[in-house]
Amino acid sequence: MRSVYGSRTGLKASQIKRLENLGRRKVPPKAIVSYEVCRDVCTLSLEIGRQIGLLIDRQGKVILVLLGEVDRVLIPDLREYRLAPDRLRGIRCVHTTLTATQLTKDDLTDLALLRLDLMAAITMAASGAPDKIHWAHILPGASEAAPYRIMEPVLPFEPEVDCVGLIQALEDELARKKEQAAYLPGTERSLLVSVFTGPRKTAIDSLEELKELTRTANIIVLDTILQQRKKPDPRFLIGSGKLEELSIMALHRGATLLVFDQELNPSQIRSIADRTEIKVIDRTQLILDIFAQRAKSREGKLQVELAQLKYLLPRLVTKDTAMSRLTGGIGGRGPGETRLEINRRRARDRIRHLERAVATVQKNRGQQRRQRSKKGLPIISIIGYTNAGKSTLLNQLTQSRVLAEDKLFATLDPSSRRLRFPRDIEVIVTDTVGFIRDLPKELMAAFKATLEELENADLLLHVIDISNPRHPDQIRSVEAILAELDLHRIPVIRVLNKIDRVDRQQCRELAQRLDGIAVSALDRPTLKPLTETMQATVEGFGWKETASE
Repeated sequence: MRSVYGSRTGLKASQIKRLENLGRRKVPPKAIVSYEVCRDVCTLSLEIGRQIGLLIDRQGKVILVLLGEVDRVLIPDLREYRLAPDRLRGIRCVHTTLTATQLTKDDLTDLALLRLDLMAAITMAASGAPDKIHWAHILPGASEAAPYRIMEPVLPFEPEVDCVGLIQALEDELARKKEQAAYLPGTERSLLVSVFTGPRKTAIDSLEELKELTRTANIIVLDTILQQRKKPDPRFLIGSGKLEELSIMALHRGATLLVFDQELNPSQIRSIADRTEIKVIDRTQLILDIFAQRAKSREGKLQVELAQLKYLLPRLVTKDTAMSRLTGGIGGRGPGETRLEINRRRARDRIRHLERAVATVQKNRGQQRRQRSKKGLPIISIIGYTNAGKSTLLNQLTQSRVLAEDKLFATLDPSSRRLRFPRDIEVIVTDTVGFIRDLPKELMAAFKATLEELENADLLLHVIDISNPRHPDQIRSVEAILAELDLHRIPVIRVLNKIDRVDRQQCRELAQRLDGIAVSALDRPTLKPLTETMQATVEGFGWKETASE
């Protein structure tokens, strides 16, 4: 790295030499800057009419001289210097100021974003002599109003504030905060981000669903950020100013993960991760992560890994840490283009292998469906938005013990059970994976074998959580997926679930408006009207005669 960073246009050879000499100076480690260095840098700054900054390490060595403009100084990329969740950068920045009388907002933003040991601005008298040193340091913890503390100015000839002791105390506090976070439930601490161009209510509802997904993935939600824009930023999705605020918030709140509600392209993930220096994932990757945690059967694991690899393949060129959220397939980091090309080839080979395995699963499921057809048993498939109560309904109808939890995508693998109606008609009831708004196309393709179960269904039970204020949108999402799968020709009974959470008048209005049967899947007596309707519908298909033969 050069000893002087910045444009030298318009400077004399003697001035450039003096700037280079500043890069060879040292200051006492306990001092912000020595009086002699402070005096010389102020004199030269006034002479050239530009700000001059110094980056100083903890041994007191000036590692870089920054040559700025009249009103600002630009700090270069510092990624080569150490940075960890419980450590500061190991560098402090001291610069002159020709116009400001104190630390500016840009100074404090750089302090927080770059996690500098401290930031100092030297004001000058009209003669060019140093007047005061204004300084600030990062403040660990989320209980304060800002992630930094502005200290009382010090005089240039008394600049010693025991920087070594202060920095050590700050890092000890950062380490303590990190240890506290390690004992909290969940593996990550996240900020949820949504950029929207449409109605605000729609964005808020979508963000609420993202919260539920995050909770299902065992990730702690620290805060949510909404930004309305005419159109998303092509580089960061979110505005650059808002991204700076987000970075400071992440530092202040101890966030380890940013979760975006919108799908990010590979370059956006890389740009955001480079700017914030923490992991970045989007809604699609979060859903893939949940599926990876939930898949239990061999078929489910195959389908999840296939979906992950198809999502990961175009993103292998990125070198951010977001890929660590994906547990299947191969890693997303490499030392260079050769390594990345090897990873891409391996990913493509693995995808072909998985597609063959999934095709085998489809063939086996087809044989199972044909065997069921030979037995002459009608098939009733339970569908619906995730966490609407499908597995609970299956358990109550068939007296089985399929896993049912108050979480999104608690059940991934389809389950089939027999049910005998009072009039001696036997049917097969199948539970399917829950649907969700904007189901990732990678999952739609990978779970084709699972969703094909619906093609042979004679009747669909569409379970709707009427206690959820977003149930109209959820109904539209499910019906859109059914239309996409060309399943809208199959008869559907709408099951309005969770009536125990809705008042009776509202329940009656919803049942009439949605043309559905109101039940509580937790209360077996409420299912009697549903079973009677199911039996009557099956008999209407002519299955009664078939079952009697």
